[in-house]
Amino acid sequence: MKILLLEDIKGLGKKGDICEVKDGYGQNFLIAKNKAKHATHEVINRYKAEQAKIAQINALEMAERKQLAKSLEDIEVVLYKKGNNGTLFGSITKDEIACELEKTYRLSIDKKEIDIKTPIKSAGDFAVEVKLGNGIHANLKIRVVVE
Repeated sequence: MKILLLEDIKGLGKKGDICEVKDGYGQNFLIAKNKAKHATHEVINRYKAEQAKIAQINALEMAERKQLAKSLEDIEVVLYKKGNNGTLFGSITKDEIACELEKTYRLSIDKKEIDIKTPIKSAGDFAVEVKLGNGIHANLKIRVVVE
């Protein structure tokens, strides 16, 4: 019996592989537990179409992320904090940077994507890395001004 694997199965194959298995194993275990389907032309073509659609969606998301990274490179975020003689009372947080991006530039960046290498505890210009996923990174310029 020929089957199309819907998930990785140790010792048999990876998701999307077409395998030859014994009838009982294929029917009673793999197909019954939705780990595989009969490998008919219709099922194979439908699976290939779904994979092509997923690849197209991923390519669109990658293009959007690259565009966002390019726009983040050109932005300078200015944060005003209370302090004394150039030092801040506290430090700049990822949440403050994300809120300022949302408020000023209408860019929705999750605070988990922002990476502050060293704590920002003084006034001045700093660079912060924004990790957008799939190996796409952008350097965001931060200017801290003491009130």
